Amino acid sequence: MRQAARIREVFHTVKPRLEMVDQFFERELDQALPMVREVGGYVLGSGGKRIRPALVLLISRMLGYNGDRDVRYGAVVELIHTATLIHDDIIDGSDLRRGKPTANRRWNNETTVLVGDWLYSRSMDLCLEYGDVDVMRRLNAATLRMTEGEILSASVRGRVDVSEATYLDITQRKTAELFAAACCLPALFEPSLNRFEGHLHRFGINLGLCFQLIDDVLDFTSAREELGKPVMADLREGRATLPIILMLEKVDQETRDKVAEVARTRAFGSLSEEELLDRIHQSGVLDEVRRRAASLADQAVEVARFLPESPERDALIGATHLLLERRK
Repeated sequence: MRQAARIREVFHTVKPRLEMVDQFFERELDQALPMVREVGGYVLGSGGKRIRPALVLLISRMLGYNGDRDVRYGAVVELIHTATLIHDDIIDGSDLRRGKPTANRRWNNETTVLVGDWLYSRSMDLCLEYGDVDVMRRLNAATLRMTEGEILSASVRGRVDVSEATYLDITQRKTAELFAAACCLPALFEPSLNRFEGHLHRFGINLGLCFQLIDDVLDFTSAREELGKPVMADLREGRATLPIILMLEKVDQETRDKVAEVARTRAFGSLSEEELLDRIHQSGVLDEVRRRAASLADQAVEVARFLPESPERDALIGATHLLLERRK
């Protein structure tokens, strides 16, 4: 069974509500300015996995919530995620996202950064319309941490002398915090659910870190057609991810200097792509990163044991294990 089909199976119980999330997007964009509708629709319709809204929906069902906030806030989380992707592509100068030209390449930086701003601002409006200050506070805190992660990432862009601790701090801020927010939101829908917030936050942090470590591995193992972006895109954009950081501890100074040159110039020169891939595979660091991702998945599953026993909890655990098998 293909992995995409297995993921759909895990989230099968909330499929009708995921469709309602997509309908929510359509209604929001229908009321927006034509350029927002065009650019926003292009990015939102570009084949994202909808993992974050699926988490909101699945956890809401697990906690026994039966209202309509799960659909609204599943959409809000995806709007925030989409806004960050738009801004990331501009910062990175990326040409491809999910196998398609990025919005900034199809239009321009000025238009797309403003659309990203609109998506984020509208997401906060959607919280205020319901008067959900606690939800807005949680999402705003996650977005603040994501922005801090981008600032920290920019401060080490073009460098490979990045410590593992610094890398993990950036990764938690940029990726894991929004996963954690998506997991926590249902615990804020009703006072009786607040007691689950701490466990859900820890679950989301571990899940988000696991997701990103597997993403780092895929940057070296997936074909361009599978990944939807150039292989080794991170290093081409001047970013040292965990496989690079760990590999540099195992190679000689000449190799470290060559990798540093690639990150600094954002181009392969004295070190070819094939040579770097050979060194990455020979060093065994990809297996090490996979082991660390598996440990994070195990920690997420352990936290999930404290959540209400239900088919939805089983699906959460299943989704966590499936992240380790991602191919794109």
